[in-house]
Amino acid sequence: MPDSEPNHDAYTPREIARRVHSIGVVKATMPALPMLLLAILAGAFIAFGAMFFTLVVTDSVLGFGITRLLGGLAFSTGLVLVIVGGAELFTGNNLIAMAWASGEVTTGRLLRSWALVYAGNLIGSLGSAVFVWLSGTLHLADGSIAATAVSIASAKVALPFGEAFVRGILCNALVCLAVWMCFAARSVADRILAIVFPISAFVALGFEHSVANMYLIPVGMLAARDLGIDNEALDLAGFLGNLVPVTLGNLLGGSILVALVYWLIYVRAQGRGMGHG
Repeated sequence: MPDSEPNHDAYTPREIARRVHSIGVVKATMPALPMLLLAILAGAFIAFGAMFFTLVVTDSVLGFGITRLLGGLAFSTGLVLVIVGGAELFTGNNLIAMAWASGEVTTGRLLRSWALVYAGNLIGSLGSAVFVWLSGTLHLADGSIAATAVSIASAKVALPFGEAFVRGILCNALVCLAVWMCFAARSVADRILAIVFPISAFVALGFEHSVANMYLIPVGMLAARDLGIDNEALDLAGFLGNLVPVTLGNLLGGSILVALVYWLIYVRAQGRGMGHG
C-alpha cells in the first residue's frame, strides 16, 4: 500500500520554470544527428497542422471569426504532434534562452541548437509541401484547396516587413506560452488542452509562425503553378521576405517576452524568494 496518493495537480509556475530550465540544458547539448532528425519531424508535424487548416477554411460559409477559430483548432494538430509525439521545433526551442540566461548553456550551444533545429524544420516543411503537391490532394473540392493555398501564401508574402515582424512576436509569445503550460501538465490530455487555446488564438488572429510559413508559402507556390496563376510575389524573394521578419519576431516573442521574463521572475530572483508558486 503506497504511503501517499499520487499528485494529480498541475505543476506550479515556479516548478514549470525549473522544468523548462532543466530541459533547455538537455536540448542544447543533444547530439547533432538526433536533433536534426527530430527537427525534420517537427517541420512535417507543423505542416500537417497547416494542411488541416487549409482544408478546414476552404469554402467555409460560417463567417470570418468562426472559420478562423475552426482553422486554429485544426492547426493545433501540429503542436500536439510535436509535444506528444516528440520533436524539436524552433519556435518552442526559444525557451532554451532561460538556461542560457543562467549561464548553463553557452551562446555557442544556444545558436547551434537554434540553427540545426531551424534547418531541420525547413527540410521537413519543404518536403511536406512537395509530398502534398505530388499527392494530388490540393485538387480536392475541384481545386478549391489549391486556390486557398495560393490565397494564404499570397497574403503572407504581401505583408510589409514591420507587420510580419510584429505578428511573429505575438505568434511566438502564444506558442511559447502553450509549450510553457505543457510543462504544468501531468497527462497527455492536459498537454493537449494546454496547446489548443493559445494555438487556436494565434491562428485565428492572423499572427505569423515561421515554421508554418515554411510549408504554407512553398505549397502555395506549387498550387499557383498548377492553377496557372501568375503571381510575381510568389517566388524565392517573396518567401524570404516573409520568413526573415517572421523568424526575427518569433525569436523576440519566445526568447525575450516569455523565456527571459519568466527567468527574471522565477530563476534569477529565486534566492530572494520572488515570484508566486
